[in-house]
Amino acid sequence: MKKIAIFADVQNIYYTTRDAYGRQFNYRRLWQHVSNQGEIISATAYAIHRGDDKQLKFQDALKHIGFDVKLKPYIQRSDGSAKGDWDVGITIDVMQAAKDVDTVILLSGDGDFDLLLTKINQEFNVSTEVYGVPSLTANSLIDAATHYHPIKEDSLL
Repeated sequence: MKKIAIFADVQNIYYTTRDAYGRQFNYRRLWQHVSNQGEIISATAYAIHRGDDKQLKFQDALKHIGFDVKLKPYIQRSDGSAKGDWDVGITIDVMQAAKDVDTVILLSGDGDFDLLLTKINQEFNVSTEVYGVPSLTANSLIDAATHYHPIKEDSLL
């Protein structure tokens, strides 16, 4: 049975599905779809912690589905800009997992991950799959993935 690891860039998926469709991504439907393809060895969702009730309920729902939820604090800078980025954390975890699985699934449209997918495909011979909103997913990320799955209306709540 194929061993699968899932990595969800929650902020990216939230904002891209909201901007493109005005709706949220259906993580439960994704889980059901992926579990039919093999054994989910690990699933991690990377999010920003703001402490509001709606966000806490969402994080609890992700945990209930089967995701390990990793949180970083939301940082508001003095100039008004905000910081909350998991790119390095996701990269480290993907590199670790790629040694032990057949497939790495990344939920993100962030082109910064293109080199990561190319690297793990070449170094560990793993299949890489990307789920992202078509109009908001970097072409370089789509090209780097073994398989690209466009997030469309049927993937949303």
